[in-house]
Amino acid sequence: MFQLGKTLVSEEIIEKDFVCNLNACKGGCCVDGEAGAPLEDKETEILVNIYSDVKPFLRPEGIAAIEEQGAFVKGEDGEWETPLVNGSECAYVIFSDDGITKCGLEEANNQGATNWKKPVSCHLYPVRIKEYTEFTAVNYHKWEICDPACALGAELQVPIYKFVKEALIRKFGKKWYGELEEVANEHAK
Repeated sequence: MFQLGKTLVSEEIIEKDFVCNLNACKGGCCVDGEAGAPLEDKETEILVNIYSDVKPFLRPEGIAAIEEQGAFVKGEDGEWETPLVNGSECAYVIFSDDGITKCGLEEANNQGATNWKKPVSCHLYPVRIKEYTEFTAVNYHKWEICDPACALGAELQVPIYKFVKEALIRKFGKKWYGELEEVANEHAK
């Protein structure tokens, strides 16, 4: 671990490689699991406010789950998260014609229906953020479903922090990311 301002960052973020390989995993991270995508407090309000704009992009199953459970739910850990369909897939999930999982929120954004991409936790994945009173932990979430992404990242030589650059800047800012790059460059020597 190393410290950047009020963040504690796992060295795995700069040491491990990762590039999503949707052809291999089909976006399984959005449909497998027992919890929805983690949400920041401010994102819960965003989801409520944009729901009518996003709804046309969603599947009937997702719409039913959202209308029954709400645009967001409190998870077993007491944190906010996206609701699930059948206890596994994110209610905001859509599928391409070739069966690849996509994000309905991101599709609505891509089509100009909203100006919000998706929850920052999804944008950051495989990086996971945990807020504490004194600091924020920035960790790598290793999941075997992403083994093809690790292999592709190694083949292309793309470290995690570069793969999620846009999301890290979105979360922590350009200055923080520049400091992360400096640490990574020093670490590589």
